[in-house]
Amino acid sequence: MIPRLLLAAAALLAPSLAEAQALRCDVPARVPRPRPDLPSASQPVRRLPIGSYTLALTWAPQFCYGKGRDAAQRFECGGGNRFGFTLHGLWPDGVGKDWPQYCAATPLVPQSVIREHLCSTPSAQLLQHEWAKHGTCMPRETPASYFARSGRLYRALRYPDMDALSRQPNLTVGAFARAFATANPGVPAEAVRVTTTTKGWLDELWLCLDTRFRYERCGPNTGGKPAATRLRIWRAR
Repeated sequence: MIPRLLLAAAALLAPSLAEAQALRCDVPARVPRPRPDLPSASQPVRRLPIGSYTLALTWAPQFCYGKGRDAAQRFECGGGNRFGFTLHGLWPDGVGKDWPQYCAATPLVPQSVIREHLCSTPSAQLLQHEWAKHGTCMPRETPASYFARSGRLYRALRYPDMDALSRQPNLTVGAFARAFATANPGVPAEAVRVTTTTKGWLDELWLCLDTRFRYERCGPNTGGKPAATRLRIWRAR
């Protein structure tokens, strides 16, 4: 508990380079048990070579908007926990337009692994989904090693002053990407893809990595909004 509170204090004292992650996270004594996450007709098995990776982060204040009473999102959105950027997942990308997914049948992610990573990815079901859909396609990974790898990448990131950025009336996707790159030496602005809601609110960041997990310029047609797009940021509570 104490380290979580210290993290929140550090984020408040140094907002310009904040770890805008688990501002407050109390893991329950019993963590939720996920359901199996399986391939389907619309989400089929695809065993393809890996050409690169994407580290996906979700802006939790936007994700949680209107979900305070949603039982499925109670841990992240409905209680006393507070999050900034959360870890959506680490995704292997393909060499072409398609990507590998659901590469192997898998049991449920162990409860001990869920507990360890619930303050980074605050949904047991999402943890199950990320391992089943993406982690099983990465060579020689187990649930423990897959989430340890994505967690290291996630914890190494720093963030610009999100409150100040949210108050800029003419903020653009390109300006946000540059601010993020400034906070993270070694992450070029061209490695940052920004996704938004239909109304232009910050939704996710998709960071591009090569096959050695080094940040690199994103390829063409890999998603995200154009640099000139106006961007709004829903502020954390």
